[in-house]
Amino acid sequence: MIKYNLKCDSSHIFEAWFKNSAAYDTQKERSVISCAICGSSTVDKAPMAPSLPKKGNSDTAIAKKNQEAEAKQVAIAMTALKEIQKTVEENCDYVGNQFAEEARKIHYGETDIRGIYGEATEEERTELSDEGVEIAALPWLPTSDA
Repeated sequence: MIKYNLKCDSSHIFEAWFKNSAAYDTQKERSVISCAICGSSTVDKAPMAPSLPKKGNSDTAIAKKNQEAEAKQVAIAMTALKEIQKTVEENCDYVGNQFAEEARKIHYGETDIRGIYGEATEEERTELSDEGVEIAALPWLPTSDA
């Protein structure tokens, strides 16, 4: 696993974990990485200071404890994201690529108010926001541990 600091086009900086650097490159190329704060898919690596342990066993032990603490934080965050995703899936209608269209219909009173989720491009999200349609972009996790 590799951790990168990422920065979106709105200058939000956040961390993301990848299987390896090639996995990051592939996901970036496919525009599936999105800002954890605003949902923008215009994301690049942010400058990072290298994490180099100092000489001596005590520094190595500290580095290991820090890695373990980070791993626990990531596990907690992943558990929370899974719970959010489960709640959304159980309580909202999946509308797929028709998300923007359905969100507009609800916003303008053309259909019943209900919770929906699906996919929208960055352009569609911007347009919805400009129209005053309240939406939130969430990172979506795979449903299996494949």
